[in-house]
Amino acid sequence: MTEKPNDLDTVPTQDGLILEEPIEKARHPFMEAWDMFRRNHAALVALMILVLIILGAVFGPSLYGRDPFDMVWAPFTPPGQNTDFLFGTDYLGRDLLAMIISGARVSIIIGLAAAFVSVFIGVTIGALAGYYRGWVEEVLMRFTEFFRVLPTLLFSMVIVALFGASLPMITFAIGIVSGTAVARITRAEFLRIRELEYVTASRASGARDLKLIFSVILPNALPPIIVQSALMVGSAILFEAGLSFLGLTDPNVVSWGQIIGSNRTYFLDASYTVTLPGVAIFVTILCISLVGDGLNDALNPKLRSR
Repeated sequence: MTEKPNDLDTVPTQDGLILEEPIEKARHPFMEAWDMFRRNHAALVALMILVLIILGAVFGPSLYGRDPFDMVWAPFTPPGQNTDFLFGTDYLGRDLLAMIISGARVSIIIGLAAAFVSVFIGVTIGALAGYYRGWVEEVLMRFTEFFRVLPTLLFSMVIVALFGASLPMITFAIGIVSGTAVARITRAEFLRIRELEYVTASRASGARDLKLIFSVILPNALPPIIVQSALMVGSAILFEAGLSFLGLTDPNVVSWGQIIGSNRTYFLDASYTVTLPGVAIFVTILCISLVGDGLNDALNPKLRSR
């Protein structure tokens, strides 16, 4: 007597016959999300471009091998005039391609670090406010609204001007003014999830508040937080470019915003010195936004169930 395959199920019929039907195996949620993400062709192409940008930021300075601060040729050499300097030179005669490659690393690191700071602050405030509610929610959300009503760029400028234009301070300034959106999303998700049955069952079984917050509710509130975190990276890169354009940056490091800020005076004479790093910022933020839209589709359970 042979055994039935594991992927078949027996179904009785009216005639007493037994039919075998294949059992649909449950797929891992990650694979379902990846399949949904792949259907968004714009997001998939954007992800590939973003990976290339990150690889260039990591390995580009070593492979290109030219110091971005070296004055290597005549100032304002336009792109294509000298084959050794494909993107030309800036107002000091520095290789613009070397500056853009090195600036990619700094801009992306600031974007990731500032997004981490904003997500950490926002998730902490939103989780506590959404879980405890009452006076805790009132105090924390009023604190969040204080930062929300202030002009974010102006407030970050004040922080950098008061405490110095170092990279850690720039990262902290961008992170603290950008955490309000994450806090509001986290609070809304906690208010929704805390009333669900499995949370009530965990509470009835004696689970402590910290376990309920971080082990039960937060993992199920992550999808919109992840999407917002991805978008925060692009916003942080744009914020850093704005601060650098205004001169509130560390002059000893090269970033895309710093390149634009240092060459802005010569825009009419050598527009490429501002345009090329501006294009790098535009393409990177556009790719991050498209990837964020793809993540939103992939992590949305209603869309995955279609």
